[in-house]
Amino acid sequence: MKGKAFLLLVFFTIFTQTYTVPLEKTETGFAKNVIILIPDGMSTDGVTLTRWVYNDGKPLNMDEIASGLVRTHNSDTIIADSAPGGTALATGHKTQDKLIGVKPKKATLYGSDKNDEKDYYSPVASVLELAKSMGKSAGIIATSEIMHATPADFTAHATHRSNYNDITEQQVFQNLDVVFGGGEFFLKAENREDKEDMTAALKNNNYKVIKNKKELEQLKTGKVWGLFSSKDIPYDIDRTTEPSLADMTKKAIELLSKNENGFFLMVEGSKIDWAAHANSPAGLISEIKSFDDAVGVALNFAKNNKDTLVIISSDHGNGGITIGNQDTTGNYPEIPLESFVSTLRKVTSTEEALSKRIAEKPENTADLVQKYFGFTPSDEEIQNLKSKNKTSDIQKILSEMLNKRSHIGWTTGGHTGEEVVLYVYADDYKNILGGTVQNSDVARYMAKAMGGDLDKLSSELFVPSKDFGSYGITVSNDLSDKNNPKFILEKNNSKYIFFENRNYFETNNKKTSFNGVVVYNGEELFIPLNALELIN
Repeated sequence: MKGKAFLLLVFFTIFTQTYTVPLEKTETGFAKNVIILIPDGMSTDGVTLTRWVYNDGKPLNMDEIASGLVRTHNSDTIIADSAPGGTALATGHKTQDKLIGVKPKKATLYGSDKNDEKDYYSPVASVLELAKSMGKSAGIIATSEIMHATPADFTAHATHRSNYNDITEQQVFQNLDVVFGGGEFFLKAENREDKEDMTAALKNNNYKVIKNKKELEQLKTGKVWGLFSSKDIPYDIDRTTEPSLADMTKKAIELLSKNENGFFLMVEGSKIDWAAHANSPAGLISEIKSFDDAVGVALNFAKNNKDTLVIISSDHGNGGITIGNQDTTGNYPEIPLESFVSTLRKVTSTEEALSKRIAEKPENTADLVQKYFGFTPSDEEIQNLKSKNKTSDIQKILSEMLNKRSHIGWTTGGHTGEEVVLYVYADDYKNILGGTVQNSDVARYMAKAMGGDLDKLSSELFVPSKDFGSYGITVSNDLSDKNNPKFILEKNNSKYIFFENRNYFETNNKKTSFNGVVVYNGEELFIPLNALELIN
C-alpha cells in the first residue's frame, strides 16, 4: 500500500506540474474571449452533495476543469465578504470588507499590497473595464439584484456595497452591452434617493429593457438590460416565468460573441450564497445544479471557440456545510448513500417557498410538507411549524427537518475562510492556471490572457483631482445636492461640468461623452484621462 501511495503521489505531482502552470508562466494574449463564472459562497461539500443528489455521483460539468485552489482572504481579515472577495477577482487587488472596486486602508495580510494603503479608496480598473478598453463587448449576469456586491465589483467603484444609488448609476453609464438579472426596483425613480429614473436613462442610451423569458428568447441583437424581477430572481427550483442562469448565459454569449474583437462575461450564481446563509440544503443544491448547467453552456461555447478562456472561482465559502453531522459520529462508515440523498431527491420546493405556503395556510401544513418535501412530518414538527408566525422561523425549521433526515451538518450561518476550488478551461493546457493561488491572481490571469494591463488602465481611467493641475485644469465641487454632486472643471477660461457616476460632461449646453465614469469617494474626485484630454 505504501508503494501504491507513493506512485499515486508521484503521478499527481507530475500531472499538476505538466497540465497546470503558475501565473508567470502563462502566455500573454492567448484569449480573445473570457468568461468567469462565480458560484457565490460555494463550498466543496455543497458540490459533492449536489453531485450525489442530482447526478448519482457522476461528474458535474465543472468537475472536468478543476485545476487548483483559490485563497479568499481580504487585505486585513481572513474571512471575506462578497464585496472584497469579488473586488480581488475583478481587479487584482485585495481590499477590505464592504469596499467595491477600490483600494483598502489596511493591507496587512500575506498576499495583499501594502502600497495600496497610500491611495486608499482610490478606484482600480476591473477586467471588464479592461475588456471594454480593448474594444471587446462586455456583460454581467446575476441571479441576485444586478447591483449586488459581486456584479458591482466588476462594473462600479464605491466605498460601501450598499451604495446602490451610486453603483446602479455607474452600471447604467458604463456602456455595458449585456446585463441580465434582477433589481428593477433600484432603477425606478421613486425608489432612489436621487429620484433619477434609470430605466429612462437606459432607453435614452439605446438599450432594450426586457422583463421576461419570452423577450429574452426573441432577442437577436443590440445592447440590452434584462431585469427579470423587482429584486432577486427566485431560486431555480422555484422559478416559473423567469429565465434560468443557463438561459441567460446562452443568450449573453450569443449576443456578445458577435463582436469580432471578442468579449468578456461575468456570470454569478448569486443565491448559492443565500441558501448557505440560511443553512438550506434544498436551496443550496438546486442553485449549484443551476450554476453547473450554466457552466455547461460556457464550456460548450469554449470547446467550439478555441480562443475562449473559462474560469470558475467562488469568492468565499459559506455555512461550513458537511456531509455527515453529530449523529453520524460513530457509524459513518456503515451509512448507505440513500440515507444522505433520498429525502433531498424528492424535494420540489425550497424551504423559503414552502414556508410562505405554510404561513398562508397553516391548517394544511402536513399536506404541504408531504407534497413539496415528499415525506410526512411528525406531529411534533407539525405543531412546531404551526406555532411560528414569521416565514423566516418556518423556513429555519424546514431546513432543520431536511438537514436531520439527510445527515447534513452546518457550522455557521456566515461566511467561512477556507480555500475554494479553482476551475480553468483553456485550449492549450500550458495556459491553464493551477496550484494554490490568490484571488487577486485570478484577475491578473484574465488580464494577461487578454493581453491587457490592469495597472496601466487604472492610471488612465481614474486620474485624481490632485493631479488635474498638470493638465492646466482647476476644479471646484458643487455638493449642494448630496445625491447628485457636480464638479466644475476650468481651463482657458472655459467651464466644463462633470457629474458623479456619469460618462459625459457639459459645456455651453453641449454634452460630450467619454469612456469610463466619474468616481467620487467622498474625499477625492477621479475622472478618466480621455475626458480630460477632451477639454480644450
